[in-house]
Amino acid sequence: MTDDRLVPGVSIERDRECTLRDGTVLRADVYRPDDQAEDLPVLLLRIPYNKAVAQSIVYHHPSWYARQGYLVVVQDTRGRFASDGDFDPLRTEAEDGFDAIEWAAGLPGSTGRVGTYGFSYAGATQLLAATQRPAALACCAPGFTSSDYYADWTYEGGALNLAFIVSWTVQLLAIPDALRRGRPEVAERIARRAADFPALYGERPLGRFSLLDGEDVAPFFFDWLRHDTRDDYWQQISLEHRFDAIEVPCLHFGGWFDTFAVGTVRNFAELADRAREKGVPDTHRLVMGPWVHMPWGPVVGGSSFGDEAKNRLNEEQLAWFDRWLKDRPVEEPGAAARLFVMGANRWRDAAAWPPPDSTVQEWFARSDSPANSLSGAGVLSREAPGAENPDVYVFDPGNPAPSAGGRSCCDASVTPMGVACQRGVEVRNDVLLYTSPALEEAMEVTGNVQLKLYAATSAVDTDWVARLVDVDAEGNAVNVCQGILRARFRDGLASPSPVEPAEVYEYDVPLGPTSWEFAPGHRIRLQITSSDYPAHDVNPNTGQRVAEVGLLDGVPATQVVHHDDIRPTRLLLPVAGTAR
Repeated sequence: MTDDRLVPGVSIERDRECTLRDGTVLRADVYRPDDQAEDLPVLLLRIPYNKAVAQSIVYHHPSWYARQGYLVVVQDTRGRFASDGDFDPLRTEAEDGFDAIEWAAGLPGSTGRVGTYGFSYAGATQLLAATQRPAALACCAPGFTSSDYYADWTYEGGALNLAFIVSWTVQLLAIPDALRRGRPEVAERIARRAADFPALYGERPLGRFSLLDGEDVAPFFFDWLRHDTRDDYWQQISLEHRFDAIEVPCLHFGGWFDTFAVGTVRNFAELADRAREKGVPDTHRLVMGPWVHMPWGPVVGGSSFGDEAKNRLNEEQLAWFDRWLKDRPVEEPGAAARLFVMGANRWRDAAAWPPPDSTVQEWFARSDSPANSLSGAGVLSREAPGAENPDVYVFDPGNPAPSAGGRSCCDASVTPMGVACQRGVEVRNDVLLYTSPALEEAMEVTGNVQLKLYAATSAVDTDWVARLVDVDAEGNAVNVCQGILRARFRDGLASPSPVEPAEVYEYDVPLGPTSWEFAPGHRIRLQITSSDYPAHDVNPNTGQRVAEVGLLDGVPATQVVHHDDIRPTRLLLPVAGTAR
C-alpha cells in the first residue's frame, strides 16, 4: 500500500515483501522523496520492535532521511510484527540481513548501493549481515551494540544481566511473541504485569519464571538461562571470530552508561585495527557520548552534561552516508574517535581506542584499619602497600548491595543506569571504600579501567563488584564505571570452576571503558563489594546455576580483600597526557 499524503514531500509504500532464501517473507516500509528524479542509494533499518516506530525515540523519522536524498527501507525482522517466520533473537540475522540487503539494492529507483543503520538489536543486525559480505553493502552505522552476545549482552563476567534481560524480555519481546502465537490472553497478562518492576526481578527460580513458564512464549529466554557459559550456542552468533569478514566502513557510536559500551568500543577497535593492517585506514569511526541506552541527551540520571551532550548523531550519520553512498568528498575527516569527557563536559579526539595518549597509573587499595563503608579508613594511593592487614566483610545473598546507576539497558525507569548518588551503597558495611586524597589538579581518565583484586572467600563461588567513583569537595559521590566478575569464571567465560574456600586468588575485574575528568579538589574512590542487584543476579555463593537458584538458597560468605606488598590489590587507571 502506498500513502502519498501522510508526510509532505515523501511517499510511503507499506509492507513491501522481501522473500528470503528459505521462502520466509519479511515486510518493510519504503520511504521515497516525491521529487526523486534519479536513482538514489538505500538506507536499510532492520528491527524487531515494529517498523512503524522505526526507532524514532532516538533517530529522526525515516521521512527526514528520505528528504535528504535516500530510499529508506524499514523492515520487521523474522517473526516480528508484519514479517513471517519464527523469532529466535540473533540466530538468523546474518543470513537474513544478507538477503534483505541484496533485495533492497534491487528496489526500483535504487542505485544498488546500500547503507545500514539502527541501534541496539538493529546494530547487531547490521554487523552480523556485514560478516556475509553482501556485494551491495557500502557502509554501516551500528549504534549502541555489542561484539559478543554472551559476554557483552546477556551476561557480564559470568553474572546474568538480570534487570536488562528480564525487562527487555517482558516489555519488548514476549508480548508480540504471545500475540503471534495466538495467545492474546497471555499477552495481556504479561502487559499488565510489565509494571511490576522491581518485584519481577525477585522471582526464583528463574528457570520457572512465572510470566513465561509453560506458556510457549519467548522460549529463547530459557535458552539463555540454560546456556550460562560462553558455549557453542553463543559462539555461533558472536562477532569475536568474524571481525576479519567485515570489510565495509562503519560508524560506531554509543554511550558510556550503555550496557553495550564495552562491545561498542571493541567493535571499533578491532575493525579499525584490521583496516589499518589491510592498508585502508579511516574507514571506521567511533563516537562515544555520556548517554544511557536511550534516549540520548544531555541529562543523564538527573545530571546534566551541558549543551555539548545533545543528540546530534542524526547529522553525524547523514554525513557518513553521504560520504560512502554518494561519494561526497570530506575536507577534514577528523580523528578516528570522538569522545565525550564527562566532568569536563567537552568532546576530545583520539587516534584510536584506547587513546594512545593515555597511560596506565596504578592506584593501590590501602588501609590501616577496616575500610568498610563511609565510616572506614580505606585509602586509594599511588604508593604501593607494605605489610597490611586485609579487609573483611560478609556478603549475605539475602541482603544484597543495591545497584546505583551504571551501564544497563533499556528503560531507565525500571533498570538502574546512568549517573547516580552512591550514598545508599556506601553506608553499607559490606562495601569497602578506598578514597584518594583531594586532587591538586584535574585528572582525565580515558580508556579501559581494570581492577587487579587479591581476595579469598569462604564460599565455593561468589561475586566481586567494583566501581570507580568521583567524590566532590562536599563528599557527594557518583559512579563513573563499574564491573562484575563471578569467581568461578576467573579463568575464562567458557570454563567455570569452583574456587577453593580460603584460598587467595588474583582476579581481573574489568570496569569497562570511560572518559571522565576528576576536577581539582575531587577525590577518586574505589568501591569493592559482592553484589549489584538488580542490575545483576545475586550469587547464592553455592555454585548453583542461575536458572536453578531458589529464593532461599543463598548462604552468607565471608570475603577477605588483601592489599599488601605480596598481594597488592590495585586499580589500573588510563590517565590522559601522563607518563607511567
